[in-house]
Amino acid sequence: MTIDSKQYKEELRHGYDYAAPGWQKWWKTIETATQDVSKRLVELAEIKLGSKVLDIATGMGEPALTAAKQVGNNGHILAIDISPQMLSFAKERAISLGQQEVVEFREGDAETIDLPSSTFDAALCRWGLMFLPSPKAGLSNIYGSLVKGGHFAAAVWASPEKVPFISVPMNIVLQETNSPPPRTLGPFSMSDQNNLKKFYEESGFVHIVIERIKVVSDFDSSDDFAIDHGGPALQKVLAGETNERRQQIEKAISKGSEKYADSTGKVRFENEAIVIVGRK
Repeated sequence: MTIDSKQYKEELRHGYDYAAPGWQKWWKTIETATQDVSKRLVELAEIKLGSKVLDIATGMGEPALTAAKQVGNNGHILAIDISPQMLSFAKERAISLGQQEVVEFREGDAETIDLPSSTFDAALCRWGLMFLPSPKAGLSNIYGSLVKGGHFAAAVWASPEKVPFISVPMNIVLQETNSPPPRTLGPFSMSDQNNLKKFYEESGFVHIVIERIKVVSDFDSSDDFAIDHGGPALQKVLAGETNERRQQIEKAISKGSEKYADSTGKVRFENEAIVIVGRK
């Protein structure tokens, strides 16, 4: 698959900027589901008081803000993301948590951002590696920024059937819009853990460990499982639809999620993430 990297990154930036208001609306729901992943990444990266940490594809500030609690006032975190709208909300969260002096936010992507060499004690990335056009370039850049012995801990999604939170709405949107599956990189592009490990190894990382972790997403009802928390791939497919048509598709997603509801109507998706850590 040949990708125009510049065009792809521009589309990714636009997609996340467009999706940001929905993510902000659903932030507490998303973070309740994913906080265990952030905590595990911080543990695996062996982040301590005073650590210098790099967070790649921080989105709305995670796992940077979780790590900030661990590094304390003498630590420092550089959190980067390709989307200025996502970063805007991340900065708001940092201020609300009193962590604005500890966490520095910068717009950029893992492959091309200029990082200081041999500086960070640890690097983190929660659900960002799947969107790198050149994973080896991104991981090599991260590797070079770490001190000797520094850890890079990342989380990616498992295969689609193990992540209904994403695959259910995605499949319904594709069906409703008669769209082919996105050709570009997406949330499941790193679901083969052997390939994931290979990218780590090719970039120089050693002592690689892989775990699987459950990510449970709860919604009060199928109607609450709304379209506007979707990622850029989903938003791109919907971009040409009218408001009326989008509402119809949203109803289809609501109906499609009903099989995950209990007797009270609450919807629960049990998803699986792959967590990997390597050392420089």
